[in-house]
Amino acid sequence: MPLSHLVHDRAGSGEPVVLIHGIGHRRQAWTPVFDRLAESHDVIALDLAGFGESAPYPRGERYDMDNACSDLADNFAAWGIDRPHVVGNSLGGAISLELASRELVSSATVLSPAGFFGPLDRYWALSSLLAMWGSAHVPDALLRTLSRSVAARRSIGYLLYAHPEVHGAEATYGDALAMKRARAFLPTLRAGLSYELENPEGRLGATVPVTVAWGTLDRLLPYSQAATAERRLPAARHVALPGCGHVPMSDDPALIAAVVEETIARAAELRAA
Repeated sequence: MPLSHLVHDRAGSGEPVVLIHGIGHRRQAWTPVFDRLAESHDVIALDLAGFGESAPYPRGERYDMDNACSDLADNFAAWGIDRPHVVGNSLGGAISLELASRELVSSATVLSPAGFFGPLDRYWALSSLLAMWGSAHVPDALLRTLSRSVAARRSIGYLLYAHPEVHGAEATYGDALAMKRARAFLPTLRAGLSYELENPEGRLGATVPVTVAWGTLDRLLPYSQAATAERRLPAARHVALPGCGHVPMSDDPALIAAVVEETIARAAELRAA
C-alpha cells in the first residue's frame, strides 16, 4: 500500500511520542495532554488515514491492522523517528498494541483499548458508535447550536467523557464534524466486528513495555473489560483511572500524562538493564 501522508501536529524535543486517537475522533483529542508531554518529548499527534484531516486509503485498501501498522511505520520513517513510544485511545489503543506486538515501538500506553469485548460488549460498542455517527449527520448549523448548550454537550459526550459538560463548545463542534466527515468510519467499524488481538503465549508486554489504563467510568467500553485485558495481557502493567471516562485525556490530563511518563521510564530501565 502506498504511504498515506498523515496530517499531524508536532512539538517539543527528546524521545519521540506518537499519540493515536480513537475511531471517529481526531488528533485534537490529545490537546489536554499535548503540551505537558511536549515539555520532555518530541510529541506527534496524528490523524489516522480517513479521519480528521488525513486522506483515506486508496480505493480497495482494507482498514485492517496490518495496513494500519504498515502505514504508521512508513510515516514514522518519513518523520525521521525510529521505534517511538506510542499512546493510543480506543481504536488507537488497539493499534498501539499491534505496533508493540510487531516491536515497531519502544513502549505502548493504551487507554481503554478496543478488542477486549465480552459476548455482548462488542455489539453495545459498535451500535453506540454507529448511533453517534448517525446523530452527527444533522446540518452543521444545528451541530454548532447544540455544541453551545451545556445540556446538549452533556448528552453528546455522555459515552465518551465522565464530565462531558466541561468539554468546550468549539471542541464539541469540531469533534462532531470530524465524526460526520470521517470516510474511514464505516469500513473501520466493519473491521471491528471480527477483530481480536493475537497474543501468542501471552508475551505482549514482555519485551516492549505496555501499560493498559482504563477509566472506571467508561460507558462505551465498560471498566469490566479491564479484567479481560489483564487476563489476556499478563505481561503488561494494568492501571485503573479513577473517575475517568472512555476518553480520559479530557477527564484527568495530569493522571494520563503521569501514566505515559511511567511507561516511558520503564522502557528506559529495560534498555539500561
